Amino acid sequence: MPTMNFAEAIRDALRIEMERDPNVYLIGEDVGTFGNVFGVTKGLIDQFGEKRVRDTPITESAIIGAAVGSAACGLRPVAEIMYIDFIGVALDQLYNQAAKMRYMFGGKITIPMVLRSACGAGRGSAAQHSQSLEAWFMHVPGLRVVMPSTPADAKGLLITAIRDDNPVVFLEHKLLYNTKGEVPEGEYTIPFGQADIKREGKDVTVVATARMVHYALNAAEKLAADGIDVEIVDPRTLSPLDEDTILDSVKKTHKLVIVHEEVKFAGSGAEIAAMVAEKAFDYLDGPILRVAAPFCPVPFAPSLETEFIPSEEKIIEGVKTVVQG
Repeated sequence: MPTMNFAEAIRDALRIEMERDPNVYLIGEDVGTFGNVFGVTKGLIDQFGEKRVRDTPITESAIIGAAVGSAACGLRPVAEIMYIDFIGVALDQLYNQAAKMRYMFGGKITIPMVLRSACGAGRGSAAQHSQSLEAWFMHVPGLRVVMPSTPADAKGLLITAIRDDNPVVFLEHKLLYNTKGEVPEGEYTIPFGQADIKREGKDVTVVATARMVHYALNAAEKLAADGIDVEIVDPRTLSPLDEDTILDSVKKTHKLVIVHEEVKFAGSGAEIAAMVAEKAFDYLDGPILRVAAPFCPVPFAPSLETEFIPSEEKIIEGVKTVVQG
């Protein structure tokens, strides 16, 4: 298989779907001539033209509004919000319109749109350009929430997202864009609601998302030297959530640590922890532990931002706390 970075894998998925289906188009700030602020859509305007790769004004409400309307009329838009922090000015279009129209109209229309956006901290971008807000979207019935951690997952999940007849929030951690990995050639899909066991183990389950999957894998290698065998589950989609894979892992290891970059309070880990407590409590040998960001805005100062982001050391400490008691 060829090696691609995360951004190239996303671009490959977009190219494949735009070649396959003339109803697929891109819309957003700087997605065309500039090729996205991170270079993800670079070159697509040269292949598909300005009608299918549409640069927009700095008006997120118009971007999402146009995507919802065109999806309702039969197109398959891939709308980009440059940073997920900016979604606030377009929330009505997303959670009150896109998420509800198919239900409210009795299935007479579908809303096959994808919202792509960059999330996450680590670039010194401060409080308004660094957030992880996936729990917001998990709470809305009608939205699918996707959060890949590898190039191969990003490509397969994005193709699935574009072909889905429901609105999909597709979140890309900005510090994953340059990570590399083997990616299958051509078109392939990864089903929603199918978690991936990134590392098998027997002593403790770690459920991690996005960039934290890589932190957890590194921590697991260090913990192995101490005789602790960590199983790492990457949900890949937070809605729908693959409960069975998580529960089966917990039933095997009897211990659970959840790692994400969102703030801990009311984050996605709270839902996962509650689900396990409700459905697998008798299999747990101790309390569930969450390793996540503190309940504060993302700091700008590098030293504070580093402290804000969950680290390998914090994951190791959390795993040892759960395993050793």
